[in-house]
Formats: sequence, C-alpha cells, structure tokens
Amino acid sequence: MTTTHANSPLADVTQAEQRWSYTSGISDTPLLGLTIGDMFDETAAKHPNHPALISRQQQIRWTYSELQAQINQCAKGLLKLGLQKGQRVGIWSPNRAEWCITQFATAKIGVILVNLNPSYRLHEIEYALTQSGCSAIVISPAFKSSNYTEMLYTLAPELKDSEPGKLKAAKLPALTTVIRLGAEKTSGMFSWEELMAMGEEISDEQLRSVQREQEFDDPINIQYTSGTTGFPKGATLSHHNILNNGYFVARLQGFTHEDKLCIPVPLYHCFGMVMGNLGCITHGATMIYPSEGFEPLAVLQAVQEERCTALYGVPTMFIAELDHPDFASFDLSSLRTGVMAGSPCPIEVMKKVISLMGMRDVEICYGMTETSPVSTQTRLDSTLEKRVSTVGIIHPHQEIKIVDPATGKIVPAGSPGELCTRGYSVMLGYWNNPEATDVAIDQARWMHTGDLATMDQEGYINIVGRIKDMVIRGGENVYPREIEEFLYTHPKISDVQVIGVPDPKYGEEICAWVRLKAGEQATIEEIRTFCQGKIAHYKIPRYILFVEAFPMTVTGKIQKFLMRQQSIKDLGLDSAASIETA
Repeated sequence: MTTTHANSPLADVTQAEQRWSYTSGISDTPLLGLTIGDMFDETAAKHPNHPALISRQQQIRWTYSELQAQINQCAKGLLKLGLQKGQRVGIWSPNRAEWCITQFATAKIGVILVNLNPSYRLHEIEYALTQSGCSAIVISPAFKSSNYTEMLYTLAPELKDSEPGKLKAAKLPALTTVIRLGAEKTSGMFSWEELMAMGEEISDEQLRSVQREQEFDDPINIQYTSGTTGFPKGATLSHHNILNNGYFVARLQGFTHEDKLCIPVPLYHCFGMVMGNLGCITHGATMIYPSEGFEPLAVLQAVQEERCTALYGVPTMFIAELDHPDFASFDLSSLRTGVMAGSPCPIEVMKKVISLMGMRDVEICYGMTETSPVSTQTRLDSTLEKRVSTVGIIHPHQEIKIVDPATGKIVPAGSPGELCTRGYSVMLGYWNNPEATDVAIDQARWMHTGDLATMDQEGYINIVGRIKDMVIRGGENVYPREIEEFLYTHPKISDVQVIGVPDPKYGEEICAWVRLKAGEQATIEEIRTFCQGKIAHYKIPRYILFVEAFPMTVTGKIQKFLMRQQSIKDLGLDSAASIETA
C-alpha cells in the first residue's frame, strides 16, 4: 500500500490527493540469515534424493546429494589451487551443469564469482577480467561463433607456453589460472577433470572449516551491467542480496520441492543464477536447463518431456515459443507458473502466455542487476488486469519511492518519475568504482534506477520508459512503452519497439520498428491508419520500419541506442542528428 504523509502541505485536500508514490514491503516471512553454501547444504539434507539439476543437452540428471558432491569436490579443487576468500574467479560459459557447480562452489569458500557474458569479444573480456582482477577463469571451449580458447590465447599468448596455474600475461596481470571445461588437455590450462581431481587432496573438514568462515554480508558475485554508455560497471552482490531475492521470487510463485523450473535464460545474468538457480535451491525445486543457449524448440520439448511446472523467459523468448510452427503440437499442461521479466512485458503477450501456454499463475517481475535483481512482482491474488498490465507491487522487505528526476522530491501517486528502491537487495556497490556507486546510490541508500515509473493508489507499479528513452516531440513527453502496448494489439504485429529519432522541426519524431507475424504482410499506411483516432496524433509513428529482429543483449534487453543509430542511417537523418541542442 502507498503511504500518506499526514503532515504534508496537501493535508487539507482529499484523501486520494494525499497519496504519495512511496510503498514498503511488509512481510511476516523473515529474511534468510544464511550464506549460499549453508542454504544449499540445508536443502540437500532435507531433499537428498530429490532431482536438483537436469542439464538436458549434457544428459545430466543429479539429485541434491549428487549435486552437493559435485559442488564440494569443485570447492576443494579451487582451494587446492590456492584460491582464497575475496579473490575473483570468472566464468565464461553458456548454460551448463559446470556453471551451476562453480556458482555454489565459489560461494562455499568465499571466492567472488565474476559472471562473464558469453557474447563478449576480445575488448570486452579483457576489460572485465582486468577491472575485476580475476585470478582464475573457468571457460567453455566454444559457444556459437565464439572460440573462448583461441580468444584467450590471443589476449594472453603467454598461455600456450605457461605451466597451468602459473600464467604471467602482460595484458591480464592478475590472471594466473585457466580452467577449461571438458577432458581435453589444452596448453597452459587445467581441464575440468583435473580441477575436480585436485579436490581429492583437500579433506571435507578443511572445506567445512573454510565454509564456516563465510558471512552472509560478504561479496560473492560481480555482474557487469550492459554498458550502453561508457564501460560496463561491475555490480557487486552479497550472499544476503541474491539468496533472499531468489528465495522471495520463488516463494511469491508458491514454489515447493515439487516444482520443476525450465531455465532458458542465461545463467550469467541474475535471471538465471538468482531467480532460477537460487530460487530453486531455497525451495528444493528442480533446475532444468533445456539447452546451452536459447532455442524455442528445446524449451517446448523440455517443458513437455520433463513436465515442467514453471518457465522463465524474457518477452522475446515467449514470443519465439508462441510463434514456433510446431507450438500447437506440444503438451504444456504441466505448466502452472513462471516469470516474464528482463525487459518491458507486452500485455498482449502476457495474455497469450496465460491462455495458450496454460501458465495461469505467470508473474511479471521488475528490477535490475544492481538490486539483485527483483524489486516488484505481480501476485497470484491480483486481478488479471493488474497481473498483465503492471509490474506488480513491492517485494517483501524492500521500499520504493518515485521522485521527480529534477528535484529528487517524491511525486504524487499516478505521476511519472524516477523509480528508486531501498532494502536488503541493493548492491554493495560497483566493483572498484566508488564514483559510479555514489551516483547510483544516494546517502540514504536509495538506488536510483533510471527508469520512469508511476505508482497507483494501491501501490502497483507501471514502468513507462527509461529517463534516457523518453521522447520529447515538440515539447510533448512521449513514453515509447505506451505506443508499443497499443501496437501490440494489431493482429498482424508479433513484436514492436518504439524509439525517438532526430527531427529538425519537432526535435524528435516517433519511429516504430515492427516485426510481423509469420506469413503476414502490411504497409506503413496500414499501420498508421490503425493508429488514427485511437492514440494522440503526436504519438502516431512518423516512421515505420519492418524488421526481422531487434539488436539486443544476450539477456534479451533491446538495445535502443543501436536502433536509433541504425534508424538515423536508414532514414537519412544525419543532418537532423547533427543539430546541437541545449
């Protein structure tokens, strides 16, 4: 619920007008005061023979006790390598069982796991490894067009002639150890099997002793944010941050140990490793990886064959699943719940997920890496309208306020402003970047998200855009999300994204990138006619581009800055783009 300031200057107006955009998450469920390693061991003790991890592409099916043995062996191997609490270990791999093992093994011994985007190229991986100061890195041999082994040899040619574990590279001064997944022997690198064998030289008691030294407020994970402007920043997260967030995301969906979660989202991102992996292990549920990278067919097959009860995904993933030519042939009746998140969730897509995929209890989550990630979530007992048209209400044990970006003052309910959040989930800070941390987190520990949002009288949140994405056309503030939601109702449109492009007369004009459904054809005039009389004239897109796909990050976030650059080029707007403004 929202909170009224009784002594506010508006105290003499109506009660509705007294409402301010602030809310706090009340809960009778306490936060977990545990480290990730201790939480996993508690769950393994409760459900030793229950399925914990199924990695379908690897034909791996492990119970909690079997996964625990793998994790402990890996943790002991890392100790044998000399890794100590506070040191950083990178992982550069698509979704595999070893990713999960490394996540929990590092947590047990206090080593900070650095998540490396599987799509990184040389410049990006060099920056992340150097900025975080990784002592070791776990790599997959290759994924899609990326040959990680060769990329590391390019960055650190010294590796080929180095004894494993004793690398001294000019470009990567902190990196000493490379661990390559698989049994194959590679110059300068340990194989995964060698790492696991090293664990035999460390006793279980030694591991337990190290695990007892960990505190739940210790940093345990670094995740690099997109870096749409400047270099990526490493959000540093604690056990307490991410364990509790994963726990409450799953709890609000009604998870139990009987649930089976299909996880096609990348593990390197919070959606996979926190909401997915940690959400499961805090409830004894089963983690299911359908494939190394997202493949809609693999997801549909996994849900049917494993009888998954929950499915996670960003909107583009659900759209791809719904659009798959064989969609109707799959039995998805086991699905009950799941989460759509990661980018704005179109209302029409949500409705299809509920009606066509049978996910009657599907929920929307909103958040960001810096907040572990989830701040709001829809609820099972909300109305259908609230569940599909908002990002829900505040998470337990957190606070939200919406402020005027110019003044920092809380705005009245219903007014747009910047969403700020505070609570256990706010990151410790950006790794080795106090200046950026001070910009993002103010003195009162409010995290400034950069997202434009509104809060209604009941505390439900709507995301109306990014502060930087808002289009100002001839003095009118236009929120792309509103136009996107309208265009999703067009029967021929499968997906749409709206951006602002430069215009000499109005400053900015509206441009819509439209992806049509398979087999459909449409004209620019047809789309514009559909808009007339239904949305304000200044919101009707001046430009409409029909496309097959959108530029996006590996986590499914649309990169609107790239769309803008491409649109300026394709539409011949270079001269308008060169006009300087105040």
